[in-house]
Amino acid sequence: MRITFNIKYKTNWGQRIFITGSCAELGGNALYEAKEMHYRNDGEWQLTVSLPDSTKTVDYRYVVEDGNNMRISEDRFHRATFGHGHDSYCLFDHWLSEPDDRTFYTSTFTKNLFARHDKKTENKSNQAEKNSPFVLRLSAPKIKPEQVVAVTGNQECLGNWNPDKAPRLSAENFPQWEIRLNADDITFPLEYKFIVAESDRPYDWEEGENRIINRPPADENGYTVVDDYPLRTSGFSWKACGTVIPVFSLRSDDSFGIGDIGDIKKLIDWTKKTGQHLIQVLPMNDTTCSHTWKDSYPYSAISIYALHPLYISIPMLGNLKDKKRMAFFNEIREKLNLEESVDYPSVENYKTAYCREYFRQEKENILNSDDFKEFIDNNKDWLLPYAAFSFLRDKNNTAEFSEWGEYAQYKREKIEKLCHPENEAYDDFLYLFFIQYTLHAQFESVSRYARQNRVVLKGDIPIGINRKSVEAWTEPGYFNMQGQTGAPPDDFSDTGQNWSFPTYNWDVMEKDGFSWWKKRFLKLNRYFDCFRIDHILGFFRIWEIPLGYTEGLCGHFKPAIPLPEEEIGKYGFTFDERRTTPCIHTRFLPDIFGENTGNGLYRYLRHIDAEHLTLNEFCSTQRKISSLFEGSRDKKSQIIRDGLMLIANETLFLEDPYRIKCYHPRISAYKSYAYRELSDENRHAFDRLYYDFYFLRHNSFWKETALKRLTPLINGTDMLVCGEDLGMIPASVHEVMNKLQIFTLEIERMPKTFNTEFTDLKTLPYHSVCTTSTHDITPLRAWWKENKEITQRYYNNVLHRNGEAPEECSTGIAEQIIINHLHSPSMLTVVPLQDWFAVDEKIKRPDPDAERINTPANPNNYWRYRMHITLETLLRADDFNGKIRNLITESKRY
Repeated sequence: MRITFNIKYKTNWGQRIFITGSCAELGGNALYEAKEMHYRNDGEWQLTVSLPDSTKTVDYRYVVEDGNNMRISEDRFHRATFGHGHDSYCLFDHWLSEPDDRTFYTSTFTKNLFARHDKKTENKSNQAEKNSPFVLRLSAPKIKPEQVVAVTGNQECLGNWNPDKAPRLSAENFPQWEIRLNADDITFPLEYKFIVAESDRPYDWEEGENRIINRPPADENGYTVVDDYPLRTSGFSWKACGTVIPVFSLRSDDSFGIGDIGDIKKLIDWTKKTGQHLIQVLPMNDTTCSHTWKDSYPYSAISIYALHPLYISIPMLGNLKDKKRMAFFNEIREKLNLEESVDYPSVENYKTAYCREYFRQEKENILNSDDFKEFIDNNKDWLLPYAAFSFLRDKNNTAEFSEWGEYAQYKREKIEKLCHPENEAYDDFLYLFFIQYTLHAQFESVSRYARQNRVVLKGDIPIGINRKSVEAWTEPGYFNMQGQTGAPPDDFSDTGQNWSFPTYNWDVMEKDGFSWWKKRFLKLNRYFDCFRIDHILGFFRIWEIPLGYTEGLCGHFKPAIPLPEEEIGKYGFTFDERRTTPCIHTRFLPDIFGENTGNGLYRYLRHIDAEHLTLNEFCSTQRKISSLFEGSRDKKSQIIRDGLMLIANETLFLEDPYRIKCYHPRISAYKSYAYRELSDENRHAFDRLYYDFYFLRHNSFWKETALKRLTPLINGTDMLVCGEDLGMIPASVHEVMNKLQIFTLEIERMPKTFNTEFTDLKTLPYHSVCTTSTHDITPLRAWWKENKEITQRYYNNVLHRNGEAPEECSTGIAEQIIINHLHSPSMLTVVPLQDWFAVDEKIKRPDPDAERINTPANPNNYWRYRMHITLETLLRADDFNGKIRNLITESKRY
C-alpha cells in the first residue's frame, strides 16, 4: 500500500521538514528517526512510503528542523485510516498547532454539549464509496447540535456556489467534518468555501478568501484526503450556567442518609429543567481510613482510583429478598433521611451492612457475570492493591500500614497471594471488588445519562493524597513522607493550613512522564467531561511544612531558590543563627501569656542568652505541644498551649531541608515578635529581602516548573480543565493557565488584584469559572452577616444601593448578586445550590449558618451538610425553577 504525505509549510533558509509516526516506516514516533520529506515548490513538501496492506491506522506528526539540527514537532497528531479497498492514498495536511479555541475540542463539547447523538446516520448519502474518492475534511468544533456544515464552490457537485444546493458534511467523527466526493466529478482548480446551515436561519459563510486546490493528486485513481484548515469564524461567544454541590449533600426520598450516585441522576433532571448545563461535585474517592466521622473529609483519599462505597445507590443496586431484613433497612433509611445533616458513622455502618447482605444474596450471579470478571481483569492493577489495603486496614484496626507486620512494605507477589481465590479470606476481596464494580457501573450509567441530556459533569481532583493511602503504600517513591502539604496564610487562616498530605517527589514523577498523574486523569475521564484541579498552585510550587508543625506558618515553598547567608547579607541584613531558631524576647512574655507569665513557664522554656528564651526539648515542636496538652480543658492550660504554639513559629528564617546553610524568610514574619525586635535598618533590609523572595525571585522558575508538569497532563486529556487558583498567587500563574487554556476560578469577595476589596465581575476573563461562593467559604446569606462593615461597603459600592444595608440577605439581594454573576464575561457561572435557594422565600433554609460545608481553619471539620429539601420536592417547585430558568435565559447563557 502506497501512502503519499503532503504538507504546505513555508520554511526559512536552512530548515527541512520531516515526518514521524506510529509505524516503523515513519520512525516509530522517534523525533530523530523521522523521515525527511522532499521539497517540491511553493512551500509544498512530500514523502511517499509503502506500508503493509494490513495497516489500519497511522498516527503521525510533521517535524521542522533548523540549521542547527534542532527539531520541533507539531503540537498534535494527525490520524490516517486505511482499509477502504484502495492500494494508494494521497494525504494533504496542514501544520497542527494548538488551537486558540482548544476549549471547544474538549469532551465537554465534543461528547456532550455539541455532540451529535445520531451521528452514525447523519448525512449517510455523502458516505457512499466512490470510484476515485476525494475527501474534504476540516475541524469545526463550534457548531451547535442544531447546525451543520456544508460546502459549496465552483463545481456542480458542490452546488455551483448556490448554498441551497451545497452538500452537507458528515459529523460522524465530530468535531471533524468530512464529505466524500468523486474525483472524476471535479475540474481543477477547485475553489470552495464552507458554510454553516441551520433551519429557518440564513446561511453563515465562513470568513476569508475562497479555498483553492490548484491541481489534482498525482494518482487520480487513488484515495485522496484533504485535511483542510479549521472553519474560519469569529465572534463566537458561548456561555453556560451550572450548580455545585457535594454528592454527600444531596437528599432524595431514595437516599440512605447521604447523597448517592442515583441522586445525581435526579439532579441532572433538575439541572436540565432549569436551563443549566453543568453539575460540579467534590471528590468522590474512597476516604475510609478510621471508620469514624473524620473520614468525611473528601480531599483525603485513600485511593486515587476507588470510588467511595457510601455513594452506591441502593435502589439501583436492588432489594433484599428477605422481607423482614428489607423492612428493617427501610426503617433505618427513613430515620437517617430525617437527619438534618449526614450522620457519617451510622450511614457507613448500616449501608455497608446492607451491601454485604445483598452481596451474599447475589454472590453466585455476580461471580458468573462476564461484566464483573471483565471489570476485575481491566482494573486489577489498582483494584487488588486497594482491596488488600482495605482488608489489612480492617484486620489490623489501623490504616497506618507501617504497623501491618509482614505487609508493612508493599510486595506485589505477597498481595497477589493474599488476594488469591484459594485464600480463606477471598470472599472479603470479592466483596470489595463487587462494591467497586457496582459503583463504576452505576456512575458510568449516570454519566451517559448526563451526556444524553447535555449536562456536563464536572469532577474535582485533590492536590494531595492521605499519607495512609494505597498509593503511599504501593508507590512510596512518588512521595516525600517527611513533609506535609498545606497552604501559607490567606483569607481562610492567619496561621496557614496544614493538610497533612505528603508532598510529591516531582523529579521521580517526571522520569516516567508523569504516568501517575496521567492515570489519575484517565480514571476521572470515565465519568466526567470537565474537572477542577484543586490547588493548581501546587503544580507551580507546593507549601511544604516540616512534620513537627501542626500549623502552616513555618512552611516553605518547594521547589524554591533559598537564600545563602552571603546573599542575605547583601540586602544589608545582619544575619545570625538565632534568627533561624524559634525563640522569644522576655519582654514579650506578658503579651503572650498575660497573668500566667511567671516562673511556671520555665518548665517549658529555657534561656539561650540573657534576653531570649526557646522551647525545651520535650515541647520543642507544635506536635509535641499538642500532645502534651491533649485533653486539657482549663483556661490556663489553653493559654499556655497557645502561647507555646506561637513561640514555635517565632523565627525569621527557616533553613532549607535540601540545601545546607540556605534559608527561606518565614512567611508573614512582619507580624511576628521577632520582626518587632529588629532595628529599623534591619527591618527595612528584611522587607526588601522578603518582597524580592516572595514576589520576584521565583516568577520564571515557577513558570518553567508548571509548564513542564502541566503541559503533558493537559495534552493527555480531552476533558475541560479548570484550576482552583486562590490564595498567594505567583505572577506567572495566569500566564501559564492562559497558555494552556485552563479556566481560572473567580470569586467576587476574593479579588486577585492587589488593594481591591471586591472583584469587578465585568473584567473577568472568558476562560474562567465565576461563582458566588465555594465549599471553603460561607454561602451568600451567612456571608452577609459575617462583617457588617464589609457588607455595607458591598451594598453601597457593588450593588449600588443607597442607605444602610439590611441585616439579612433578602431574596431580592441574593437574586441581584446571582444576576451580576450570570452577566459576567466568564464562560461558566457555577452557583452553589445553597445560593440558588437564597433567591426564593419558600425554598431557602431557615438557618443560613447551617449551609456552610467547610471551615478551612479547622483541620477537624466535619463534612456533613445536606440540602434541607429533597430533590423530588425541588423538581416540583415550578415557581422557583421557572425563576432560575428565566434568570439564565435573560443572561443569554446557552
